[in-house]
Amino acid sequence: MQETNSDGAGMSTSKASTPDSDIVPAPTENCCRLVVVGSPKVGKTAIITRFLTGKFDDQYTPTIENFHRKMYKIRGQVYQLDILDTSGNHPFPAMHKLSLLTGDIFILVFSFADRNSFHEVVRLRDQIAETKLQIKGSKVVPMVIAGNKCDLAQEERQVNSEEALRMFDTARRCTYIETSAKRLMNIDVLFKILFENAKLPSEMSPSLHRKISVSQSPNLRPSGPGKWGIRRRLSEACGMVTPNARRPSVRSDLMQLRFQAIHGSSFDFEDEDEEHKTDAVQRKLRKLMCCIS
Repeated sequence: MQETNSDGAGMSTSKASTPDSDIVPAPTENCCRLVVVGSPKVGKTAIITRFLTGKFDDQYTPTIENFHRKMYKIRGQVYQLDILDTSGNHPFPAMHKLSLLTGDIFILVFSFADRNSFHEVVRLRDQIAETKLQIKGSKVVPMVIAGNKCDLAQEERQVNSEEALRMFDTARRCTYIETSAKRLMNIDVLFKILFENAKLPSEMSPSLHRKISVSQSPNLRPSGPGKWGIRRRLSEACGMVTPNARRPSVRSDLMQLRFQAIHGSSFDFEDEDEEHKTDAVQRKLRKLMCCIS
């Protein structure tokens, strides 16, 4: 499958592959795509950069689309996290919709200094749910909504915390949190909650794994089964940003979508009401079986 990075370079790889031959690809069920969306200038790229490198850049550069990949070894298994940093302007609507369709988990970002960005996140939340419904039926999408730039003084805000909490504190597997990428406030908590919502290992969050690099010759190979105490889990867990990662091509994304539409995804979660209905049906079936026997 052809993949293309932001510079236009291409290479053949699959969703579970990585450009570095020393790293064993993660199994498909351990591969996850995170899509970060929101209006321009709300801090999407700053949050991602904090997550990947711990750094912050005051200079603003408009994002067209950035792609990052991070590989982990956690409790003996290899995991792959692909991160799609999207444009806030949606210059290519079809590509924007494809990004939403292929995302497994989402971060939606608005700025307390921009009321329009708040309304845009409300729209995006509903659009993601509607888009996913088209191919996956009634499913719950793991996401976190980040109110960024929470370090601003009250007189600089166009959105208040109470309003945001009322708007976003209702959905299942969708958590609202206030952040500041500039002041490094709640960035680690944001990702920890996101991974919990998606039932991914908590060690994927920045503070719970060792940061390693390709130059350290990491042994990102799965190891045998066994019991993992908390001390060993934290000392063994490691993560590495993959250099020169390429964004999967449109063709690759479409093939992945087709596969998920047929077979489902490990990040699909039934709506709570649907779960209750299923449980009720199962109970009735068990009663009927007892009567028959």
